[in-house]
Amino acid sequence: MSDSLGSGPAPAPPAPPPQTTLRRRLAELRGPAVAPHPLDARALAALAANPGCRRRALLDGAGVDKAALASALGSPAPFGQSQFAFMRGNAFEAKVKADGGTELMRLLSERLGGQSPPPAPGEVLVPDLSAAGPEGRTARTALALREATEARAWALLDHPLLALEVAGSPAYLEPDAVVVRPDGRWTVVEIKSFPMIDGAADAAKVGAAARQAAVYVLALERVALHTAGAEVADRVLLVCPKDFSNLPAASVVDVRKQLSVTRRQLARLTRIEDIAAGLPEGTTFDLDHCSGEELTAAVESVSAAYAPECLSACELAFHCRHRAREEGAVEALGRGVRGELGGLTTVGAVLAAAHGGAGDPADPTVLALRRAAALRAEALAAAGTSPEAPAAGGEGEAAEPADEPADEPVDESAAGPAAGPVAGSAGEAVTCR
Repeated sequence: MSDSLGSGPAPAPPAPPPQTTLRRRLAELRGPAVAPHPLDARALAALAANPGCRRRALLDGAGVDKAALASALGSPAPFGQSQFAFMRGNAFEAKVKADGGTELMRLLSERLGGQSPPPAPGEVLVPDLSAAGPEGRTARTALALREATEARAWALLDHPLLALEVAGSPAYLEPDAVVVRPDGRWTVVEIKSFPMIDGAADAAKVGAAARQAAVYVLALERVALHTAGAEVADRVLLVCPKDFSNLPAASVVDVRKQLSVTRRQLARLTRIEDIAAGLPEGTTFDLDHCSGEELTAAVESVSAAYAPECLSACELAFHCRHRAREEGAVEALGRGVRGELGGLTTVGAVLAAAHGGAGDPADPTVLALRRAAALRAEALAAAGTSPEAPAAGGEGEAAEPADEPADEPVDESAAGPAAGPVAGSAGEAVTCR
């Protein structure tokens, strides 16, 4: 339609809101044309387990695809699930939530409902949570939670979207389900495809699911602060296939310990803008426009805190392990070993101290190393073996751990109390698949 006489030109459309300095900087780091890789609860739990790793904090905050970055660096990690596992998990979740969540509500009432009967079919509200963009979905989820709490009714939120600030950057999290009870309590529901045999599931996988659920509880607490009468339960409902069938079974998992540890660890994370401010000018992780050498230099410009536990939780673990071995860093042997060695930070320094070539004789660590070396020499002499023979591969490689697949459990039992993951148990170092 043409402008009328004297009306002048049509007004220009409003300009989009300017990006904040942090968002612009993070976009430059991952590449201006690259969409941010989402940070899920599993990655967030792994990040909380190693809060001293500035490298992971920056890459996750910037939304860099660490799996693609690891492949570009020449150290790919075999993470992920097979297509069959995805299909089986999705089919089981659909079965649990079918008919308006009737079976899920029965399991919830059976495990957490006490003497009250489960809601009848049709009594459960299932609000529509669709909206444009993550901000819109987060706002729609918060509104649905408030409406259900004010209505004092049962409600099932299927894949709500929650927001949680991590190191100064927002992370969007999507639990399997959240149930709102008439008394105002909100319960997180985790649906997993690993079996529950004779009423018990694999302890490592349950621990990983508990750490993941604790992140969801933290995000829900932010919403509950602005909702009158709301209370977030610190016990979550874990739903798994029963025995070797596809029938659902449920168990209650207390996440108070994981919740307190995760809250404390996330508070320790260095803010992302502080890490980005210390990078050299022009640093970027743009996979489309950087060579392998440039990406390696960019990654090495951010300090890492490698430990063998990273092999089951981070896509860059093989690259960091290779660098740690090249430098002879004792971190490659585990957090417990690193803590016991005190100021001895390299394998070469440890061997020199053990053989009397360096180190303070008054240092208890040096004394223990020399005593261990003397005992080893006595044992080898009694066996008729020369004590000068290297154990395997020469200095810096004698004590290296064997290669471990990234998708298998990492035994932390030998690492001591300093090596505990977020959940505080040695058997919980495995990311739930």
